[in-house]
Amino acid sequence: MIRYALACDQGHEFESWFPSAAAYEKQARRGLVACPQCSSNRVAKAIMAPAVVGAARPSPAPAEAPTEVALLDRKQRALREAVRALRREIETNTADVGTKFAELARSMHAGETPERAIRGQATGAEVEALLEEGVGVLPMPAAPDDFN
Repeated sequence: MIRYALACDQGHEFESWFPSAAAYEKQARRGLVACPQCSSNRVAKAIMAPAVVGAARPSPAPAEAPTEVALLDRKQRALREAVRALRREIETNTADVGTKFAELARSMHAGETPERAIRGQATGAEVEALLEEGVGVLPMPAAPDDFN
């Protein structure tokens, strides 16, 4: 195995492993080596220092204890909390009608059913049809932890 430092024509630098130098050359000629940032296949080997095995080095000084790093900054936490509060407000003040949402929303819009605040599920096609008919609908924001 051989590791090459590579750079694309946009200036992005990255590394990649190949079974051999010939394998890199073959893949590069066929346009199979691409930049992971911009997908450009105009890639060339960059200058890199060879790995040299030498005498044993003294062991480094012990590292300091790791410190905690916040994954979300203050603004991101505040935004997540605002979305949570909005969802709680919607859930508290609306009735969940499930998959009957489009049918009931249309019925209320036509005056066939008394108006009330509802929430539920609708397909993209149903939402598009409701909007074309002038029925006001909005997507409920995803819960911050829904995608975790």
